[in-house]
Amino acid sequence: MRIGIPALLVLIWLVGGTVGGPYFGKVDEVATNDQSSFLPASADATKVNERLGDFTEADEIPAVVVAASDTPLDDTQLGEIAALAVAISQVSGVGEISPPIPSEDGLAVQLFVPIDGSGEIGEIVGEIRALLADEAPPGVEAWVTGPAGFTADLVEGFLGIDGLLLAVALAAVFVILVIVYRSPLLPILVLLTSVFALCVALLTVWWLAKADIVVLNGQVQGILFILVIGAATDYALLFVARFREAIGSGDDRWSATTRAWKGAVEPILASGGTVIAGLLCLLLSDLASNKALGPIASIGIAFSMLSALTFLPALLALFGRVAFWPFIPKTGAIDLPDDPAVAVRGIWPRQARFVARRARPVWIVSTVVLLAGAAGVLQLNANGVPASDLVLGESQARDGQVALADHFPAGSGSPASIIVPESGLADALAVLDENDGISSVSAVAADSPTGQVSVALENGEPVFAAAGPPGAPAVEPTVSDGDLLLSVTLTDPADSLAAEDTVRELRAAFAETVPDALVGGTTATDLDTNDTSIRDRTVIIPVILVVILLILMLLLRSVLAPVLLILSTILSFGTALGVSALVFNHVFDFPGGDPAVPLYGFVFLVALGVDYNIFLMSRVREETLHHGTRRGIARGLVATGGVITSAGLVLAATFAALGVIPILFLAQIAFIVAFGVLLDTFVVRSLLVPALAHDIGPAVWWPSKLWRRERDERRALRAGDRITEEAERTLDA
Repeated sequence: MRIGIPALLVLIWLVGGTVGGPYFGKVDEVATNDQSSFLPASADATKVNERLGDFTEADEIPAVVVAASDTPLDDTQLGEIAALAVAISQVSGVGEISPPIPSEDGLAVQLFVPIDGSGEIGEIVGEIRALLADEAPPGVEAWVTGPAGFTADLVEGFLGIDGLLLAVALAAVFVILVIVYRSPLLPILVLLTSVFALCVALLTVWWLAKADIVVLNGQVQGILFILVIGAATDYALLFVARFREAIGSGDDRWSATTRAWKGAVEPILASGGTVIAGLLCLLLSDLASNKALGPIASIGIAFSMLSALTFLPALLALFGRVAFWPFIPKTGAIDLPDDPAVAVRGIWPRQARFVARRARPVWIVSTVVLLAGAAGVLQLNANGVPASDLVLGESQARDGQVALADHFPAGSGSPASIIVPESGLADALAVLDENDGISSVSAVAADSPTGQVSVALENGEPVFAAAGPPGAPAVEPTVSDGDLLLSVTLTDPADSLAAEDTVRELRAAFAETVPDALVGGTTATDLDTNDTSIRDRTVIIPVILVVILLILMLLLRSVLAPVLLILSTILSFGTALGVSALVFNHVFDFPGGDPAVPLYGFVFLVALGVDYNIFLMSRVREETLHHGTRRGIARGLVATGGVITSAGLVLAATFAALGVIPILFLAQIAFIVAFGVLLDTFVVRSLLVPALAHDIGPAVWWPSKLWRRERDERRALRAGDRITEEAERTLDA
């Protein structure tokens, strides 16, 4: 019976991992990187996007092919570009493209290439780019840019998630575990715990995305992978530490497994529950991507806990002491001294003694240092960045956008889409004419060879003019439910802050003159995404703090200790964000940051930072029940010092692995979380929290029974005149 249950658990996880493993190669079947799909239904850009099909026949994403030369293009080159346009039109997934449009300076030509939005945009753009590389005329350089070009670059940037990201993360974790345990087998068992948790979590998430219950994109996918590997490893380290204690105290492998499970289950469930609660607060977000991350990452954390509490215990029960080979713990080799503050052997007993002797200076100096680092938050730039800066390193779409802006109106290829009532068209055109950020205006016309007809205001009335030979029949714009769709080219690049300002001005003007007008398109999507992200972090961050505070109060049966833990974690987050801002601005020279970066950083650092405080303070409370508060703090610090430090290094390494993906958002999250976790591990949890708790003493448990018990014991001793001043100091120590 003893061997049957562990064997059954291992078999169940093997089956789950075997079924879920192949889904790593199928994520692209259910993932999307279309930013507009993440916006709330109430956003103007979303409303416009939903109605585009009423004016055009297909769900298409525009790409812009730009061909440029240092000298004026001659007739031969123009002819070859026209032939190249024909070749592009034959690529599967490409709609009817525009004729070549030369620039006024004669140095460039652009083509508008509609791409089927339901197809593999990255593959289609890649095929067009291959054609350009092979068949572009001599002396002419060509790029694919526009919304489809940037989407393709993002897709390419995320390609490393399934392979490179996992390989780097697992390799980093394995190296750390080998150094920590000095064993070849135990690190493998711990990694299996993480990998199988990820396989089963991915299997679950894949089917939820398949059923359109959650939205999965490359950003969420990368965070899921890292979060599961890091969290599952952390929980596994805590269980292994308890198992090692039990083995070292003389228990057999079955008893050690039971004892370790009883000691680890509460802190693992509490820490995992805290992370899940923080993540689920993202459901309050208006952005679908944030809403998706909440449940998806929570599923990953749930399976991480389940794997650490079932799969790993089963493996250790089967392997027993052999798992630690060649440094197998000897009976009696692992035991906490009665007063670790007096023991001088080992780094953590020394740390406990240092904190006990200099508690007040330690927490004051630690706080001052953290506050100094937090001052860098004033330099944080997280108000959004152009889409051209989202991909780090080379980006053909970004290079093409630069060439486009050099020879054409900067907003070419990514026009604003404005839906206006037919009755309000004249007023809308008047607003557009008055705005300096507008280059040209046309209306969508299904009967036009180019799909559009130019529109202008003459004598207060809109006049339409289709491109074509003299005498060509007039073309009317497409009207749907009494509305027209205007395609408005901006003078500034569509992904620039200046273009966003133009959209804001148009919306404000339309609100007074044409209230039913809606402004959408690439620029509006970026604007609505940034505004929604700022709203989300303002609303969600306070909610997360309250939720985690309540969980800590229930866990520690105290009010003061949870408040102190929350404050220390907030301070740590502020320092991590402040130092990151300085590094981003002055070392990496990043152009800015997504408004969601502080929110994501807060969710991970606060939830995961509280994790380590839970590991520490739950053990401190356990030791306090038998040894008193101050001695319990020392014993808890010694007992958890090694495992929490190892867990912090593992989690920092896994999040740092996100930096291998050349996406600005992930690179920033990687640095913020990795640095913040190390700060929590080596400063907050090992110095600030224990020193502050030691300085406060038993009152840290106020108003719990534990605090009242120690208070009453002290009063009884004093009332009975059985305690001297020297004895009281000894008791406090």
